Amino acid sequence: MILIVDSGSTKSDWIAVDNNGNQLLEKIRTKGLNPAILPEKKIKKIIKANSLLKEHKKKVTHIFFYGAGCGTEKPVALLKGVLENFFVNAEVEVNEDTMAAVYSTINSDDEAAVVCILGTGSNCSYYNGKEVEQRVVSLGYSIMDDASGNYYGRQLIRDYYYNHMPEDVKIAFGSKFNMESDYIKYNLYKQPNPNAYLANFAEFMFLHKDSEYTINLIKKGIRLFATNMIMQYKEELKTAPVHFAGSIAYFSQDEIKEVAEEMGFKVGNFERRPIEGLVSYHTKNL
Repeated sequence: MILIVDSGSTKSDWIAVDNNGNQLLEKIRTKGLNPAILPEKKIKKIIKANSLLKEHKKKVTHIFFYGAGCGTEKPVALLKGVLENFFVNAEVEVNEDTMAAVYSTINSDDEAAVVCILGTGSNCSYYNGKEVEQRVVSLGYSIMDDASGNYYGRQLIRDYYYNHMPEDVKIAFGSKFNMESDYIKYNLYKQPNPNAYLANFAEFMFLHKDSEYTINLIKKGIRLFATNMIMQYKEELKTAPVHFAGSIAYFSQDEIKEVAEEMGFKVGNFERRPIEGLVSYHTKNL
């Protein structure tokens, strides 16, 4: 049994296939396993809590894991150790989520493209047809992550408290979420995964896209992301398309295309859930 995993900070999708690429179990979903944020103990607890993973762990021979927070050596080693200790018969490969975005969006293995992730977090890299080139090292959600779920959550909360929301939007926002200051601060400063907590607010934008305020907020974030990340690859953009992976990107397609036209880059493919593309990629390469 081969496990293919696509993990963000909010959730992880697991798909089990055989050597011919046939799916063996229903898709498994656990909480996100970001080793740059979560301690080892918490990661172990999340994996052990899933009954299907527990039941089939000895049958697993190989794990292809793609995840947020897996771009540097220490978090990768931590997560690899946890997976190897739990899936005792498995060979484990841990890759950063950038590669999941690449494999799930490119049209062919040797296609050159700028590939962006807009989910709970955000990132952007250039795939030259063989390997990924990263021009900006991400410093995480508190400093970077423009146009991500946690970026938009932060902006929405700020606009609510600074009274920058139109009154009707503010009423709708306040009725959907607990906006008590103590509750928000508790989740931001006392609970694990504050980035995922912030990202939970982003769905509100896509349920209220009839508001000019919301559309402008979405485009503001995308312009920031394009300026700070996509435009790092000005030369490559002359010939390479820009592909997008993640839920925020998927639901912001119209706004992304508008910004692309303003800034002069070509939009390629959108993939809401990279796990689907990963299964296709690994099935071809088993």
